Amino acid sequence: MTYDFDLFVIGAGSGGVRCARIAAAHGARVAVAENRHWGGTCVNLGCVPKKLMVQAAEYGDLARDSHGFGWEFAPGHHDWAALIAAKDHEIARLNGIYVSMLEKSGVRLFTGTARFEDAHTVVIGPGELAPDAPVQRVTAARIVIATGSRPDLPDIPGIEHAISSDQAFHLEARPKRVCMVGGGYIGVEFAGIFQGLGSDVDLVYRQHLPLRGFDHDLRTALHEAIEGRGIRQHAGRSPVAIRAHGRHYTVELDDGAKIETDCVFFATGRNPNVGALGLNHAGVSVTAGGRIVVDAVGETNVPGIFAIGDVTNRMNLTPVAIAEGHSLADRLFGHGHPREWSLETTPKAVFFSPPLASVGLTESEAAREGNVDIYLARFTPMRHTLSGRTRKTVMKLVVDQASQKVVGAHMLGDDAPEMMQGLAIAVTAGLTKQDFDRTVGIHPTSAEEFVTMRTRTRVTERSSD
Repeated sequence: MTYDFDLFVIGAGSGGVRCARIAAAHGARVAVAENRHWGGTCVNLGCVPKKLMVQAAEYGDLARDSHGFGWEFAPGHHDWAALIAAKDHEIARLNGIYVSMLEKSGVRLFTGTARFEDAHTVVIGPGELAPDAPVQRVTAARIVIATGSRPDLPDIPGIEHAISSDQAFHLEARPKRVCMVGGGYIGVEFAGIFQGLGSDVDLVYRQHLPLRGFDHDLRTALHEAIEGRGIRQHAGRSPVAIRAHGRHYTVELDDGAKIETDCVFFATGRNPNVGALGLNHAGVSVTAGGRIVVDAVGETNVPGIFAIGDVTNRMNLTPVAIAEGHSLADRLFGHGHPREWSLETTPKAVFFSPPLASVGLTESEAAREGNVDIYLARFTPMRHTLSGRTRKTVMKLVVDQASQKVVGAHMLGDDAPEMMQGLAIAVTAGLTKQDFDRTVGIHPTSAEEFVTMRTRTRVTERSSD
């Protein structure tokens, strides 16, 4: 059978765009459909605007910290509207770049909501970007689903008064009081953003420490850092109701406590964005939570239909979606020579102030495989010996005792994400503690601590937990 396209990609986020561009570069006839934002969540409602806002929040700290160095700068009034306008201008520029990259690659663009008619037919109709778009029907030999995820809000009384990250980037004014619900990436980062810009912040999360899944020592250090910023933490708590009082709200917690606030922001997880796809028409299997089930190479239960990125709910990070899209395009159209990616050593970063970053295994994960040597450093970074700010840097290496390979590196402190990218290469390459030890440090830096930690802090024996 002759198809209109060799590959049709549903969703023009980071993963979908990479897959489409690489496939086109291999000579495939490719099309992509997007119904909301060219560039997807990361560019429009995620990583990029989030980091711009984190950077905006840091300027107040820099002004205050300058006093210890002899300057007389003082934080002034922050213009929220000016920040949002500047952020929107940059996002619009990036949208244009994504469209341009696709067009220059020879990819055909469809603006609208795409849904399956059958396993090889896609119907594109009106969407948020094009509410009056005509209905079009196309066929493709292979179809890739890259529609990402959407915020998940709990079903509690008053939830209609809450916002998610989708709305947070477009608030007309910065709320004076924010009740942030969720102790993951988004909750921690936005708690820091609002506090840094001058809001009074309460942070509510179910666990006893923030960032479930990260190394315990780093979670403990982050808990202290959040407290040090003056953010009130309500650990081990969950909201049960939101009561509106005009433009103000009361958040009721499960322990009976009440939080008075001007904004209730939920960051309690995301669900795969599959509702409009018509997957049943193609016979694609999903879990009860909506996750599209795929095999090791991203193929669904239906031959010729693939899924990448957050819609599979495996490792929901932008670089992972990009890697999956690139690898899939190579596998399908690159004559059997896909690029290799080490997804198991994908580095992670949380852009709080100070930021946290991690690569490889946590101490508890490594201990499930064998005895581990732990190297831990905690110190005041040079800048804050003069700034007067109480802020600690924490660095940790997890070393497999038998092989002496560094299997995990973790850090909370200034520039942690920048350092961790380099450390990720070392962990991916399987370098040993001796390789770290024989590397000469750059002095004076915090980074040199990773190659000067000579004394083992403790040994953690193998555990079945």
